[in-house]
Amino acid sequence: MARPLIVIDPQPRGLSEIFDRAAWSRLESLGELAVHEGAGRMPAERFESLLPETELLIGQSDMPKARLDRAPKLRAIINVETNFLQNVDYETCFERGIHVLAPGSAFAKPVAEMALGMAIDLCRGVTTADRAMRRGQEKWLLDGAEGCFSLYGARVGLIGFGDLARAFVPLLQPFGCPVKAYDPWISEHFMSGFGVAAASLEDVLKTSQVVVVFAAVTSENQGFLSKREFEMIAPGSVFLLMSRAGVVDFPEFLRQVGSGRFRAATDVFPQEPAPLGDPARKVEGLLLSPHRAGAMIDSLYEIGRQTVADAGLILRGLPPLSCRRAQRETVALSRSKPIERS
Repeated sequence: MARPLIVIDPQPRGLSEIFDRAAWSRLESLGELAVHEGAGRMPAERFESLLPETELLIGQSDMPKARLDRAPKLRAIINVETNFLQNVDYETCFERGIHVLAPGSAFAKPVAEMALGMAIDLCRGVTTADRAMRRGQEKWLLDGAEGCFSLYGARVGLIGFGDLARAFVPLLQPFGCPVKAYDPWISEHFMSGFGVAAASLEDVLKTSQVVVVFAAVTSENQGFLSKREFEMIAPGSVFLLMSRAGVVDFPEFLRQVGSGRFRAATDVFPQEPAPLGDPARKVEGLLLSPHRAGAMIDSLYEIGRQTVADAGLILRGLPPLSCRRAQRETVALSRSKPIERS
């Protein structure tokens, strides 16, 4: 009996970046692998020739209806770049029962961990004090704690309640923080299961001492945090941007932080890598991280583990469990910017 054909076109991910030895061995056992290992996408001629027998596609290859029609055996597309891009005819996939999956939760725990560390840093002024001391301008003892506050018992507000936020909330439990969240795609009942109170955007911004943005970019929320929203944040609060730069008006964000109204941190930027002349590099009160919150070797291997786990289930005629599924109601709104490799 012929083994199922699994096409692997992983760019911009590298195979060794996402598959450890155990995961790769398991993947090889599942079927016949057709792998593209060079730069860029698999050459179109080869890709097209494989479509009639392809049962699983691992990668972010363009899959318009014409290609899907030439792939009658296709059961699933697993995008190991981890975003739902607008290069797939999702409606055709839904009609045919083709799973479209993304192992995005692979980054949830490391991003949550980084967010906690940055929140403590901002609340206590750790990096600010370090910079001042290196310049010989430090203030000692209580004088050096001006404007600082403890994370213990602090009011925390989350914008977005997806995988990242759900991994972050348990880390706050030892601190006894009351947590509110704004996410128009999540029900109050669902949030309550995590001990989180659903709230309006205005409520989150006006009443939180710590605001953490975990929202993904959609066609409905690009730049939705702008001057009006930033001016709702109470002076002296802290603000962390942990998801995508596209959800904020970035120049206004820098202006607000530079004015000293609140302290902030960002792991993401409109252009990455940020140019040497990027104004963000000179803003006082802004803690900078070069998009490394989720950049851990084990996080990348988790992409491969989730991919292989769900591939095994799908080939056995079972539903996937580990990866996030594209949803008919929301996937067309996704506007996540794909990663790029120079």
